[in-house]
Amino acid sequence: MYVGIIYFIVIILANTVGAISGMGGGVIIKPVLDTLHFHPLAAISFYSSVAVFTMSIVSTLKQMKNGLKLQIPIAAFVSIGSIVGGIIGNTVFESLLRLLSDEKYVQLIQIILTIITLLFAFFYTKVGGERSFDLSHPIWYVTVGLFLGFISTLLGIGGGPINVALLMLCFGVAIKEATVYSIITIFFSQAAKLVTIGQSTGFDRFDLDILWYVIPAAIVGGFVGALISGKISSKRVTQVYQVVIFLVLLLNLWNGIQLFI
Repeated sequence: MYVGIIYFIVIILANTVGAISGMGGGVIIKPVLDTLHFHPLAAISFYSSVAVFTMSIVSTLKQMKNGLKLQIPIAAFVSIGSIVGGIIGNTVFESLLRLLSDEKYVQLIQIILTIITLLFAFFYTKVGGERSFDLSHPIWYVTVGLFLGFISTLLGIGGGPINVALLMLCFGVAIKEATVYSIITIFFSQAAKLVTIGQSTGFDRFDLDILWYVIPAAIVGGFVGALISGKISSKRVTQVYQVVIFLVLLLNLWNGIQLFI
């Protein structure tokens, strides 16, 4: 029971910040649960996906009620790409678990790729946040969605800071708008991942009782985060985003070092 309570607290805090910043919470949940070592890597990735999937539903509905306008072509085509990317990303993740002798090597791959995406996101918003390619063709929307869906499910972080930064860079949208597109992308990529798990390995290998803590925490975190996001400025969202990136970067470095101690 105490494990469930700890997960409950971690997910509420992570999803609140994730909903504000558009990161989705998983970028915090995944490394924190890795540090706690209560469950194997595949289970942690599954719980993180359920948490951010639930958060994405609540947060998107709340953001729409906040009156934020979306460009439907971007939302639609990025979502299509993220579904395909989510399926591919989960397939690659499961293949790595089968191919490598120890799951710590898969975790190390996740940590390295996560650190790369964190550094990209941090420096883009810190230095090049005003620059963008202003891409507008549907094929670019699908391609970006596919990449984001792939990387988020492979890393088990749901979305992560790269979503927001890449959406801003490619399409020239403001950060608060990018956070909503990011969360929509998270919804479809994680839905694809969960369906893929259900149709392939199934859910029996996971302790599903933990979901009684994961899902309510994700709902509360998504609601509170979207509520706060609707009341603060874009500048403040950027500040939250950058602080979280820095802290999660340190946590991932720590987890990487711990693998070899």
